[in-house]
Amino acid sequence: MEKIVNGKVVKGLGGLYEVRCFACGAPVRFSCRARGVFRHAEEKVTVGDLVRVRYEDGDPENTAVISELLPRRNCLIRPPISNLDYLFCVIAAARPAPVLETLDKLLAIAEHNRIEPVVIVTKADFGEEECRRYAAIYRDAGIPVFCVSSEDGSGVEELRSYLAANVRGGKCAAFAGASGVGKSTLLNTLFPHLKLATNTISARIERGRHTTRHVELYEVGDEADCGFLADTPGFSMLDFMHFDFFALEDLFDAFREFTPYRGQCRFSDCTHTGEGAAECAIARAVQEGRIAPSRHESYKTLYRILKQKKNTY
Repeated sequence: MEKIVNGKVVKGLGGLYEVRCFACGAPVRFSCRARGVFRHAEEKVTVGDLVRVRYEDGDPENTAVISELLPRRNCLIRPPISNLDYLFCVIAAARPAPVLETLDKLLAIAEHNRIEPVVIVTKADFGEEECRRYAAIYRDAGIPVFCVSSEDGSGVEELRSYLAANVRGGKCAAFAGASGVGKSTLLNTLFPHLKLATNTISARIERGRHTTRHVELYEVGDEADCGFLADTPGFSMLDFMHFDFFALEDLFDAFREFTPYRGQCRFSDCTHTGEGAAECAIARAVQEGRIAPSRHESYKTLYRILKQKKNTY
């Protein structure tokens, strides 16, 4: 007899997916492929997707197949994951030094997709002053920030408590950031049972080596009320010109600290890219220290890219 259950895709490699389902009232995992129809559709199955699985009672191992992709709340290009509730954007205080523009792009992607962003500054033991400076930028923007060290344990318990309180009841979160910032090491510190592979920083170029090769969701917390946490492959850039993360008209709302100044510029068509504080409320807020200059610079960079893209296409 054929059975149908709903589940969440927790891993995908080479066209084979691992799906966590509830069958007979208990969580089980099925290894299955997607129906052929998905190979011809524009949408592909992604880790984090909610799906419908069909299988023959008594032989799920050989008969389970993803038959339907259920509606998504969001789906990211990078990291490639669906239905996220939280995106933990990880930078290092030092080794490697963060590129704040890349972090701001990642935060903007989260904001646009209605995903709660959180900033984590790792390796706080390497650069306490830098850690405080980066934390101030994003706390002032209204984004939660945690400064942690996997080496001496500082900040880890605070972050663990935040995860326990928020990533539960089926909620889904991902750790994302450049290679070498310590995502996998931090996850191992928070959840030793994960035993994720880690690597070292190149001493010559101070750049991380990729250790996480694919996205995978791990269960955290009590089984009956668990949440899902993903480690994701590191990246060095987010290419807004060639990938459709969002459009120019969505940019303003992707910077949450800008929204209190909506409609306060002298001209209704203000692009918020100039330096004139007399005309632009955003420029005035930057000048008065209410918006970090680095955040405004990231906004202006994205504006130029999206403007060029809009005119090109």
